[in-house]
Amino acid sequence: MPSTQLRVAGFADLDARTFHDLLRLRIDVFVVEQECAYPEIDGRDVEPGTRHLWLAHDGAPLAYLRILADPGGVARIGRVVVAPTARGGGHAGRLMHAALAEIGDRPCVLDAQSHLVGFYARHGFTVSGPEYVEDGIPHTPMRRNR
Repeated sequence: MPSTQLRVAGFADLDARTFHDLLRLRIDVFVVEQECAYPEIDGRDVEPGTRHLWLAHDGAPLAYLRILADPGGVARIGRVVVAPTARGGGHAGRLMHAALAEIGDRPCVLDAQSHLVGFYARHGFTVSGPEYVEDGIPHTPMRRNR
């Protein structure tokens, strides 16, 4: 999709409609599709160090992730999601490249759904701890050092 645009913003730069659409994508996938009842709105979206990255086509988000500022200068990538209708188009990879460019040389962590460990490994992440189950889904902690 040549008209797909990368967007990057802090919370203060998001208009209400955009934030609504990003939350809708996250909830549609993580809560409804994956059948995980959990507090999707966790308060971290509004933190000053949080960066929201998404790919939009005709204004609608196709894929999204957020970068959080964890203690010690560590960046945390989370909420990586692609709309069901946009899967297989390389959107998650494009977002990861953009996120890692945004993060730069800082260390970075994430908690991968375990079936996606290989995807994150292709972006320089290595397993950093034992697998655990969260909301019925196996996850694996991963870290990327520069």
